[in-house]
Amino acid sequence: MQGDGEEFLSLEDEEIPPAKKSKKSSKNKGKSVVKSSSNVPVTSSPVQAEIIDMEVIGDYGGTHNLCWPIHDMDCPDCASKAMNALNRLSQVNSSKVSATDGTVTLEIDFEKGNVSEASAILSSLGNDADLPYLMVSGVQSSSVATRHNIAIKSLPRVFRRQPGILDCEIDRDNNILLQIAPDMPIELENAMNHSLKAVLGSNFELISAKNSRLSGGQWRMIGSGIAFIMLLLLIIGEQLTSNRWVFATIGTIGVLIGGTKMFKQGYASIQNRQLGFQVLTSLAVIGASFLEAWHEALMVIILVSWTEHMESEALIKARDAMQGGLDRLPKTARRIPKKTISSIGKITAPVSMSPAIPSHTGIEEVPIGLVVKGDHVEIRSGELIPVDGTVISGQGSVNKAPLTGESVPVDVSKGDELQAGLTLSRGPVTVEVSAVGEDTRLSGLIEKVHTFKEQPTRLQGMLENFTALWVPIVLIGAVVAWIVQPDEDWKLILLLWVVACPCALLLATPVPHAASLSLASKQGAIARGGDVMEALAKVNLALLDKTGTLTSGKPKIGKITLSKGRRRDSAIALAAGIEASSNHPYAEAISDFAVSEKITPIKVSNISDGEYGVYGKVTGTEVSFVKADSSKLEGSLLNALNEALSEGHGASLLTKDNKPVALFTFIHDDLRDGTDELVKSLHKMGVNVEIISGDNQEAVNSLAENIGLPVNNAHGEMTPEQKVNWVQSRSETHITMMVGDGFNDAAAMAAADVGIAVGTGESANLEAADVLIPGEDPRLISDLIKVSKKTRNILITNITYSVAITLTLVYMVLAGINTNLAVGVLIHELSVIGVIINGARLSGTGGTVKLIGEIGKSIWTGTIDSFKALNSLWTS
Repeated sequence: MQGDGEEFLSLEDEEIPPAKKSKKSSKNKGKSVVKSSSNVPVTSSPVQAEIIDMEVIGDYGGTHNLCWPIHDMDCPDCASKAMNALNRLSQVNSSKVSATDGTVTLEIDFEKGNVSEASAILSSLGNDADLPYLMVSGVQSSSVATRHNIAIKSLPRVFRRQPGILDCEIDRDNNILLQIAPDMPIELENAMNHSLKAVLGSNFELISAKNSRLSGGQWRMIGSGIAFIMLLLLIIGEQLTSNRWVFATIGTIGVLIGGTKMFKQGYASIQNRQLGFQVLTSLAVIGASFLEAWHEALMVIILVSWTEHMESEALIKARDAMQGGLDRLPKTARRIPKKTISSIGKITAPVSMSPAIPSHTGIEEVPIGLVVKGDHVEIRSGELIPVDGTVISGQGSVNKAPLTGESVPVDVSKGDELQAGLTLSRGPVTVEVSAVGEDTRLSGLIEKVHTFKEQPTRLQGMLENFTALWVPIVLIGAVVAWIVQPDEDWKLILLLWVVACPCALLLATPVPHAASLSLASKQGAIARGGDVMEALAKVNLALLDKTGTLTSGKPKIGKITLSKGRRRDSAIALAAGIEASSNHPYAEAISDFAVSEKITPIKVSNISDGEYGVYGKVTGTEVSFVKADSSKLEGSLLNALNEALSEGHGASLLTKDNKPVALFTFIHDDLRDGTDELVKSLHKMGVNVEIISGDNQEAVNSLAENIGLPVNNAHGEMTPEQKVNWVQSRSETHITMMVGDGFNDAAAMAAADVGIAVGTGESANLEAADVLIPGEDPRLISDLIKVSKKTRNILITNITYSVAITLTLVYMVLAGINTNLAVGVLIHELSVIGVIINGARLSGTGGTVKLIGEIGKSIWTGTIDSFKALNSLWTS
């Protein structure tokens, strides 16, 4: 890192005049740059393009993680080759290119280089950044070039060296266009703003630029369109003449123009020491052209372009289906000045963000990045909740399905917590912000889903290791096959290279795994990668904790037995008044019961906690709610106490003036809804069920009988250590799944083949668990196993299908059944598309036939739109 006196501007081989220190103009107010919700830095006012002396910029040396979307990343093999190329850069500490998400994630050390070099490598491989270019407003490239005494054509190199800049271009109107990495850390963003200000010599404003370039996919479709026209001319020409030079001219034009994109990608692959599919198809086209097989050469170009476009469309649609409802954190929020908050009335119909009439004066809609903890935000019916927070005004209902799997909207009112990304079904409400953006709970779950989706499974690793051996075998074996068959045309080599490429096999597992993890997250479960889903599909024994997993673990009112002459409502009101300030579990049960009975608690004074319960006074009379003692009871109260104790229930006595008023019994374990359905579903799938619990054996036996399990499968009075030993012993003969609700079950979950933590996520030990289910519906467990079994079936189908297609194509070539390059390319690429679509079915969106139709239609619309875009650039 250079000191302030050693700042410099690197212009590669351009000569730079001696540096001069620049003096800041007192008129320059230095407007700060704020990043908007669309990741576009903006300023509060237009820039005055003030020209000042500038030959220095800051030498930034931080290390940061950056992630951005890329075009045409539709193959794990391509992703692997891209990562190998990126990892050769000294500034790249680590890289991750995702074929399922279409993104690249890099850890960049800016002391060793800039991020634009990494972006350039990806662009050369056909995976340029899928981000808009931003124009530097009010600044001409000529003026910046003049101040630095360099040619305009050298300016892009200057800007590409600045931190956070992915690419730079100069358009025909002399404007500077920048492509900037999204979601940069604030330190890196500040460094970028500082360096750009130094290069430009003034404050600056970045605005959306008119699209002045075509994407790689558009060039590909234009090339295939021209190749198709040349193929038609070739067919027509054969009816009019037999002159081979006419055919050669038409064919050469079609190959050179139509195959330009493919040739560039193939050459870039060789430059980066990666042997991709484009290299094989390029060799096939060149070989066919050398043999004057112009029909085949053009057909290969057309089919490769069309099928690559179809692969890209299929994967984009699969990604959209996989996103579900999770990745939907709003970009704006309706912020309210705190001093103007008042109560809110109900609005039953959905209301859009912008046209609605504000219920508070001074309300403002702001980018979510400007909302901070403690702000007050209004949310209206039908809107997505933009922040985590606590309701301070209003009431309504929330759809919590994406977070907990609960299908029924939950009522909310003052004091209730809301989470970002969920839908306010009915409102409006005002919340006080407790977390924004990456700090929200849903954002954390989203991040976990994306992280686990990208973890390669052991099966995927095995397939990649196989293909690493298969590709060189094919390359060498094709030559050997031609040598041992001297009568065969050397086109045999090209055919084998094309049809034996294992693209479909490499896509057989990542798409289904990613789709299954996304579907699980939509249902309310987060699994740690595809390996967990594979293991779940093999589970044949489920070991379930009782308290907190199958039951709520929260006591609820059982029976209320009154003394002679006492009134039920009065007893409840008095008990609720005594427990009003207590945090004991029984107090919560009493308060909830009073609310459900619409009974107002009696005001109790002088409340204090004692050894056996809570004491207080009502109009001078002593009252208490204490642990029931059989020595102080008789008659119906004593009988009720003995019955409760025999059933494992708790009991408290309400007294007034030291005389019994009523006996309240508490059921400690209320069975969660759907527990019996969970057991039946697991049995139906061939999974045996056992309960292991620390509770007394009688209570565990009773629960087992209630849900249809034999008492032999109910094991109570187990310590955490005994649970671990039991799980380990059962795992010797079974594929086990341990389901628990927190830290006391952590060791047992870790000992099982699959550990599932059920609960809010605050108590659940995710480090020990393989799956987190934040909700409280036990049926999600069986739903998750159903998804895993469906995933396994699709995996087996994909792998079998991929291998069968590849072996069949190789056999057809060796046996002389297929000698046409175009046919080999067509079948090979269609097999890839089939694998993608089959895997995407797991997302649960349905409409497979419709999906295929849309993908096929995209060839026509993609070609037409690409030529329209080209015409628009020419005429603008």
